[in-house]
Amino acid sequence: MPAIRVLIVDDDPLVRSALSHFVSRDPEIEVIGEAITGLEAIDTVERERPDVVMMDVQMPEMNGIEATGVIAERWPDVRVLAVTTLDGSDTVLPMLNAGASGYMLKDSSADEIVTAVREVHNGASSLSPRIASMLIKHVRDSEPADSELARDLEQLTEREREVLALLSQGMSNAEIARSLIVSEGTVKAHLGRIMSKWQVRDRVQILVAAARAGLVDFR
Repeated sequence: MPAIRVLIVDDDPLVRSALSHFVSRDPEIEVIGEAITGLEAIDTVERERPDVVMMDVQMPEMNGIEATGVIAERWPDVRVLAVTTLDGSDTVLPMLNAGASGYMLKDSSADEIVTAVREVHNGASSLSPRIASMLIKHVRDSEPADSELARDLEQLTEREREVLALLSQGMSNAEIARSLIVSEGTVKAHLGRIMSKWQVRDRVQILVAAARAGLVDFR
């Protein structure tokens, strides 16, 4: 029986069809509905309570940023994964601030998108490599590295620094695990300790804190 119930929100029928095909190939993922506007997405979430909403940004009536904000406030257990062609900071940052747990570009591979759905369902954040780099660059450009913040952040172990470096490349937990030759559980434990040390809520906020402190660089 599928464990992850997904709602796909996009005003392009071809995109909805492609995303549905990609994620439905995973036997543990079930597409329980589709929506073409932010308003329709909210109505469907209220009725169906999906686990993950795959959300476009530009849509008629109500855009994805507004819809994500409503969903995050009303149903905090429902995870939102942005899946869009837009990769500018004027879109990415508002979407993440609205409550999206991940941000993937539509040119990501099918495997990357499926992995992202699984990541956000498991309570993690998922960013494509280009989005992770863009987020770090935006923070570094808008806020010069804060040496005082770097001193205030609790020091990481060598392994935690390795995990952070791979996270800054946009790697998923599974990809980090393969790179370090450890289990995904071990990676989750390292990320959990970093969040606890730095008092941040998710992987996105780990990157923001690290970028502000000058601990990761844009590549």
